[in-house]
Amino acid sequence: MKILVTGGAGYVGSACLRHLKQHGHDAIAYDNLIEGHPSAVGDCELIIGDIADTDKLTKTLNDFDAEAVMHFAAATYVGESVENPEYHYRNNIGGTLSLLNAMRKAGVDRMLFSSTCATYGNSPKVPMSEDQPQDPYSPYARTKLAVEWMIRDFAHAYGLGFTLLRYFNASGASRDGAFGEYHNPETHLIPIVLQTLLGQRESVKVFGNDYPTADGTCIRDYIHIEDLASAHLLAIEATTRQTAEVFNVGTGQGQSVLEIIESCERVAGREVPRQWAPRRPGDPPALVADPSKLKTRLGWAPRYTSIDETIATAWRWHESHPEGYGPR
Repeated sequence: MKILVTGGAGYVGSACLRHLKQHGHDAIAYDNLIEGHPSAVGDCELIIGDIADTDKLTKTLNDFDAEAVMHFAAATYVGESVENPEYHYRNNIGGTLSLLNAMRKAGVDRMLFSSTCATYGNSPKVPMSEDQPQDPYSPYARTKLAVEWMIRDFAHAYGLGFTLLRYFNASGASRDGAFGEYHNPETHLIPIVLQTLLGQRESVKVFGNDYPTADGTCIRDYIHIEDLASAHLLAIEATTRQTAEVFNVGTGQGQSVLEIIESCERVAGREVPRQWAPRRPGDPPALVADPSKLKTRLGWAPRYTSIDETIATAWRWHESHPEGYGPR
């Protein structure tokens, strides 16, 4: 299949791009490089462009003779979305509208959208299934839910087949240590802990120790980036013009903040300095996937079932690439 990957130079997008190529698909990346890194696409083709540029997107889809789109391009910083919601709404919702219009013009009728478990909000149900109510807490999450609605409406009106993947905490790096996670600023727990182990940070802040969990810290479901990519591969291969599907993607197991820190200490063989800090507003006690639908319908199963194994891949990447991919 010929697949255009928007946001294909980002952390998740590039992993899925490379996985598609490794499994026989012809995939190219489309990215404005505001957050993405050219080196992350490996030997895949990269088209530099913005999803707001409908004409360029349409030309790219036509020139490539694309059959499907994997859509990752989005602003993703939750804190930034609170401080600057206009940017997130314009980029995430307006950009997706531009993409959907380009797909219509180019006659591309299959789409996989990278959504998020954050659309469920502070749900009390753990693990989380696809049919529970969506009540997003942040502007970022609200834009993702709005895009889900927009895709459904375009599908109904214009004959678009789609799959929505709501995934949990992407983590880890490629098994060979060549590709990994690098954001600036970094907001994800595992890279922050590993940067502390490398001496790039003085300590790790632990936000809250009084949650209703075993050790008082938040619990999250950490899925390895290669397992996430394999779910995307199965989903896009199963998407037809008649598809209207949604899957949660996670391991079904949760680790607390302290368990993640302790795992990093085991992998690196040294202690992590930490500081206690007050809870962050809106952080739910636990977010864990129920991936049974994805396993049953598409036959997916995670290869990385040990958090230590996942973190070991991330540690190899951070040790060998302390500055990530370097300047853009």
